[in-house]
Amino acid sequence: MFAYIVRRLLATIPVMGVVALFVFSLLYLTPGDPAVIIAGDFATGDDVARIRAKLGLDRPFGVRFGEWAWAILRGDLGISIFTNLPVTTLIGQRVEPTVALTLSTLLVAVVLAVPMGVLAAWKAGRWLDRLVMGFAVLGFSVPIFVLAYLLIFFFSIYLEWLPVQGYTSISQGFWPFLERLILPSVALGVTYIALIARITRASMLEVLSQDYIRTAEAKGLAADKVLVGHALKNAAVPIITIIGIGIALLISGVVVTETVFAIPGIGRLVVDAILRRDYPIIQGVILIFSAVYVLINLAVDISYTFLDPRIRY
Repeated sequence: MFAYIVRRLLATIPVMGVVALFVFSLLYLTPGDPAVIIAGDFATGDDVARIRAKLGLDRPFGVRFGEWAWAILRGDLGISIFTNLPVTTLIGQRVEPTVALTLSTLLVAVVLAVPMGVLAAWKAGRWLDRLVMGFAVLGFSVPIFVLAYLLIFFFSIYLEWLPVQGYTSISQGFWPFLERLILPSVALGVTYIALIARITRASMLEVLSQDYIRTAEAKGLAADKVLVGHALKNAAVPIITIIGIGIALLISGVVVTETVFAIPGIGRLVVDAILRRDYPIIQGVILIFSAVYVLINLAVDISYTFLDPRIRY
């Protein structure tokens, strides 16, 4: 087990190396001259030259990448072109809203989706199953921004129950913090709930058809013990896998959700950086998101050995 974890950790090094190379190459893959685009229409030649020097575009690609990679290893993500502040500082200022939104969405999605999938499999072919699967299809089809605006109109404008936009730190009170996360979490979580519910149902249906489940039922075990103690435990590997993979949906959805609800998180930071062609911020955020996703996949792989003792590495 320990050897497997070490191997997987070592395997993340070349993966992150490839990701870093791609992220750094964004500056060079951009159509046209990035320095000219950043400088604007009324910039002089000196302005363009100054920006090219600041971005390192006047030096060889390999030299610039080596310097950038060495700075990354020392925790330096560069300096923002427009604010002249370290990228790590800017990300640190925005990390709380994004982490709060992601964790609340993940919690709500898992707590709702797994029971929905289990019940749909238990009542397969009945009205409850059709209701859950109908929700799953609809939830996976509706774009996040459309659902977000519908929620804002109904709960914020029409009923006036919840705030329209913004974010309040938990240090200013738990309820003000929570009420501004409800709508964004629901809007971001519906697609995630639909995905997890469908995979949970499919995995549970396969397990419920096994002989040991019929034996447990024949022994007179209660339905909840059969579903949770026997079926769900053995169906957990695909469910955990899709929860980990679905983190990518949250990462992409955070950008849209924070923009719609005016949440000053990392998603908004990325959008603003893209509009202003602030490449150091774009590169830094993509690199961090990629590292988080790689580590989550590593945690999911390691969890397999605890969920299913038949799995050995």
